[in-house]
Amino acid sequence: MSAYNYQIQRLKITTLTPLHIGSGNKLLHEYDYAIHKGFTWRIDENTLLDAQSVDDPKVAAMLARTKPAQLLKAADFKPENKFFRYVMKGTPNSEAEGAVLVEQIKDSYDCPYLPGTTLKGALRTALGWHLWKQRGLHADLGQLNSSPKFAAGKYEDALFGDTPNKDLLRALQVEDSAPLDPKVLMLANVKVTTHSPKQGRKQGAPIEVEAIRKSVTFETKIKLDLQLFSDWAKQRGLSLAGEESLLNFASIAREHNAEIIRREVEWARKLPDGKNVLAYYQEMQGFSLAPNQFFLQLGWGGGWEQKTFGSRLKQNPEFMHGILKARRDGGFDVGRGHVPHNITDFPISRRIAMGYLRNAQGEITREVPALPLGWVLVETDDWRLEK
Repeated sequence: MSAYNYQIQRLKITTLTPLHIGSGNKLLHEYDYAIHKGFTWRIDENTLLDAQSVDDPKVAAMLARTKPAQLLKAADFKPENKFFRYVMKGTPNSEAEGAVLVEQIKDSYDCPYLPGTTLKGALRTALGWHLWKQRGLHADLGQLNSSPKFAAGKYEDALFGDTPNKDLLRALQVEDSAPLDPKVLMLANVKVTTHSPKQGRKQGAPIEVEAIRKSVTFETKIKLDLQLFSDWAKQRGLSLAGEESLLNFASIAREHNAEIIRREVEWARKLPDGKNVLAYYQEMQGFSLAPNQFFLQLGWGGGWEQKTFGSRLKQNPEFMHGILKARRDGGFDVGRGHVPHNITDFPISRRIAMGYLRNAQGEITREVPALPLGWVLVETDDWRLEK
């Protein structure tokens, strides 16, 4: 056996656009958060209630019927006040009681972090896209399983291994990032935006989310288990194939996401009022990446392209029409039902952070698409050996 068990590489991951990774929880206006002077204030309900006088049974009964936000006074809205867990710049569009704000994932101290599973999932997609071409696979309806949830199981087996013990990504361990101060949070107004040649731009209902703002850097590391590629593993039937792909994940991810950005430019060209989104993607396209850098789209912003084999599937229009038809018939769930005539345009909807046009008096005159979600710049250091 080798004297070394692992290859280690540190990563710096800097947000380029708002990044939302959901916790699975929804926060309610006046119960979980309050709105005051352009900021959203996350209420610490326990501290707020503890500060009330509850010796009088009538007061206690009244508090049980009172929304937490209604217990706050104007003088209470100070960032250092313990009545608030954290404060975010920006406010939701709706100030109605019970309006929903989708929560960002955080640790038990309200500090946001980047889960290793999120990063590993995005790298898995890029590696699968690469291995698909390397192994000469073709999209074939006959290869799909009947269960929508495991429809691509045969392709997954061919690319990564047919059992958990033989899964190539078993060798790649991705740590959660170090947690960051809640001050990196912002509120983003997001809409599912669809362009249609016949109907122009259509938008879904606004979705308010907590997000990591731009220009925030996470630090984490990945670990490659060398023993799973060794003679020791072969003798025990645990050996994996594909070490070279894992060692070269940065260049693979760079190529994969360059292809996605190219298609996003074409999508944004067709989007009415989409000049800001188009300009952003064109700027990314023109950026000269170093050999140890690549773009990646993480979290809620990445749609069908970032969670499937994407362009590899669209090389077979018959296959795509087949699975889209199956979806309409209650089968495979591959989108929101928007089926373009030209299958290369699928999907035609994206989640976009919205911005506002204002007049000379500072009043909002129109809402327009501003930025895609979840894009980050990843920078790696050199691999190093570790016991």
